[in-house]
Amino acid sequence: MQWITAALLACGCVNLAQFADFPPAKDYIATTACSQSGDQDRCAKTRATWVATYARAVGGAYDSQQTVSLCFSTGCDTAIVEDRVLGCAWRQVISGSNHRQSADADKASVETYCGAGMLDNADRQTARDQAGVWLQLLGVTQ
Repeated sequence: MQWITAALLACGCVNLAQFADFPPAKDYIATTACSQSGDQDRCAKTRATWVATYARAVGGAYDSQQTVSLCFSTGCDTAIVEDRVLGCAWRQVISGSNHRQSADADKASVETYCGAGMLDNADRQTARDQAGVWLQLLGVTQ
């Protein structure tokens, strides 16, 4: 199922707007100028590649899911709008997808980015619920 979704996204046969639970990638690009970032080059590069990275993440690509989760959790040098709940949800998607590349570090990332230092109990539950929806869309059974 993952490869079908990825293939459809790659060929342009479908777009993320058709998935109600996957808002358009452009909605998450910060409006703050990269000139205000601590790493202006990284901010600009992240913004330039965000739409494609997000599409690959929605298509099930492990490395893109890691990038998306990190950017949501940290803002990636002000390139992306920080949303820690979505960052946690993507961490749970990564962990729940059982990617062959997945490692203990992915489970540790869930603890870090979904832990009490980042989110309260209500936000963690919201992230779990969202991750469950996304895992279903990705065709991953839990």
